[in-house]
Amino acid sequence: MTATLIGLDWGTTSFRAWLMGADGMVLDEVAEGPGILAAASLPGGFPEALQNAVGPWLAQRVPIIASGMITSRNGWVETPYQRLPLGVDALAGSLLSHGFGDRHIWFVSGAISDPDGPAPDVMRGEETEIIGHIAASGAAEGQFILPGTHNKWAQVQDGRLTGFRTVMTGEVFQMLCAHSILGRLIQPGPASPEAFRRGVLAGAEPGPLLGRIFSARSLALLDRLAGNEVADYLSGLLIGDEVAQSRQGGRAGPVTIIGRGDLAERYRIAFDLLEQKARIAAPGMARQGLWTIAQHAGII
Repeated sequence: MTATLIGLDWGTTSFRAWLMGADGMVLDEVAEGPGILAAASLPGGFPEALQNAVGPWLAQRVPIIASGMITSRNGWVETPYQRLPLGVDALAGSLLSHGFGDRHIWFVSGAISDPDGPAPDVMRGEETEIIGHIAASGAAEGQFILPGTHNKWAQVQDGRLTGFRTVMTGEVFQMLCAHSILGRLIQPGPASPEAFRRGVLAGAEPGPLLGRIFSARSLALLDRLAGNEVADYLSGLLIGDEVAQSRQGGRAGPVTIIGRGDLAERYRIAFDLLEQKARIAAPGMARQGLWTIAQHAGII
């Protein structure tokens, strides 16, 4: 099959690429590569990193489209944020072309929520995944969570992104484990699904989260939480609070989780424990989003 598009999902610490055929079928893929922090440190910067990652594909002279933190201030080229509501047509119309040797790359813009308000919010890359899910599933309405270092909670109406907020649960978890007194009691050992579930239910309890977090230490000091259970309990506590707060914020109905692996499954379990329906989207939403945006832009 003839190749027609190279799609790049390029994050702060991650890199994924797909060589796609005329119908969006994956002909080849690169599942791992240097994120923007590592790529920027190379002598040849981002061009060198891309050449190293997908060099054999480049000879096919097909269009290249990229989304994610590669379009941030620390990335290859900074693209402007697009205001809400935001659909595929607006993303396709705002693609930014940038030179790459004797060719160019199309960069997808990010999204901004409430830019003139007291607490504006931004995303880069997640908008492409949401567009991919809409295209793949035909679902034009719903609530979405995209878990990661900085989780995104998003609302979609009439096939367009209408609102979102960022929750720093992932980064806070990493900081607490590595740099707080709570982390000193964490010991290696097998994962504990039961400790995670216990944490979710504790996280959903009323009261200030910063007050409840300390229970990860006090329970361990009283030998009511084993050392290998502390991290799972703390993860559950933070996720449980996040999910419970989202419900109190007026979100109702089914939720779609767009993510990979253990983290997406943790959120599904948390929703289930707190009696709210949620499902995990099929993999490949970033790739599908890049393909859909490229189609609407007329570059394939």
